[in-house]
Amino acid sequence: MSAESTTDTRPWPTELRLRKEGRSLHVSFESGEAFELPAELLRVRSPSAEVQGHSPSERRLVPGKRDVAIIEVHPTGNYAVRLVFDDLHSTGIFTWEYLHDCGSNLDRYFQEYLDELAANSLSRDPPKRGG
Repeated sequence: MSAESTTDTRPWPTELRLRKEGRSLHVSFESGEAFELPAELLRVRSPSAEVQGHSPSERRLVPGKRDVAIIEVHPTGNYAVRLVFDDLHSTGIFTWEYLHDCGSNLDRYFQEYLDELAANSLSRDPPKRGG
């Protein structure tokens, strides 16, 4: 038996809860770690092919999501959840490892997102409607 099969160190959630009217997802893990993940970051870093593409060169920058909210959380087996956002994006499968990684690297990932928006002259704010 390998050491990997006897010692499972993968993050395992103990609680998932939408907060702030869906603007964040609170995730607690067995390790005692807990993260408040902004819906905006989860949306723009969605593990979906629509956002990530099929290779790093196809990854898409998603602007205008400052006010996005999570409206549904659907379990996917015992390893992940599928999040539905109020812009109707719903194809990302967020594994426990992915959510843990987002929480562990929250500040860095958010800053990288802000820097990439700035480098492309894009905004976190949604486009203005008619007028």
